[in-house]
Amino acid sequence: MLELRRLRLLAEFARRGSIAATAAALGYTPSAVSQQLAALEREARVPLLDRTARSAELTDAGRRLAERAEEILGLVETAEAELSAQADAPTGRIVVTAFPTAAVAFAPALAQSLGDHPGLTFVLRQTAPGAGIRQVQSGEVDIALIDDWTGKVPDQAPAALEFFHLRRDPLVLVVPDTHPMSQPGRPVDLQQLREEPWMAAPAGEPSRQAVERLLDTVGGARPVPWEFEGLHTILSLVARGIGITAVPALALAAGDQGVAVRRIPECALAREVYAVTRTASVRRPSVAVTLRAIYAAAKEVQPTAPES
Repeated sequence: MLELRRLRLLAEFARRGSIAATAAALGYTPSAVSQQLAALEREARVPLLDRTARSAELTDAGRRLAERAEEILGLVETAEAELSAQADAPTGRIVVTAFPTAAVAFAPALAQSLGDHPGLTFVLRQTAPGAGIRQVQSGEVDIALIDDWTGKVPDQAPAALEFFHLRRDPLVLVVPDTHPMSQPGRPVDLQQLREEPWMAAPAGEPSRQAVERLLDTVGGARPVPWEFEGLHTILSLVARGIGITAVPALALAAGDQGVAVRRIPECALAREVYAVTRTASVRRPSVAVTLRAIYAAAKEVQPTAPES
């Protein structure tokens, strides 16, 4: 009989593409993963991996079994969800991962709301861009809060995942409260701001790309932003008068002092914020109550309102 834990390892290997990546994702050593996959091959009585000295890849039989493993694991999770749905109250451990600004913005409301469920252990982690969907799919986390600047992520995601839209998060201009353009009555003119010391996230990050697209609208060579890891670091520097920036409004949920927030005229740059979970998990009481709390937190949080 095929062992469920080993099927999960095979499915994860199919997603990650290497034994080392599979081990890192699931908290095993590469040696342990290799041994368990070898044991699964003995159970299946066919080769599942084509191994060389430096790599391993799935055989045709391995790919077919990995596809079946995804189906089997989904059915098991659905069965567990149906059983747990009979419980009177949500219990157990629920793990949520979020991009940093969502973690900071939603954490207070989530802690207050989920505190009403003493049988529930809530874990909130921050994650790197792009990792949330993969972590939900692999079962590392129950729910991921993700941002999407493209408008395409839900359509491109695996069918086994369900997306819940939380809010639209527009790009806003942030300047020191002593800056001339901090005055609400003064029109925002990006052309006048081109030579200012702009600050942004490192190259390649979505918020940095949004700043670059924004500056593209004023034509000519863009000023090179100063790069800092973390939007809250950037906002703290703006508050000290060191430069200016443009960030998603949700980054201001902590109520940063010393800055002025302005709407950017004719700017459609924004990200969509979603909660993502496995479709088979939605009926679990712990997941359902956490999704409701996340949805309420997304509506409750009010970043500093930008001045027109």
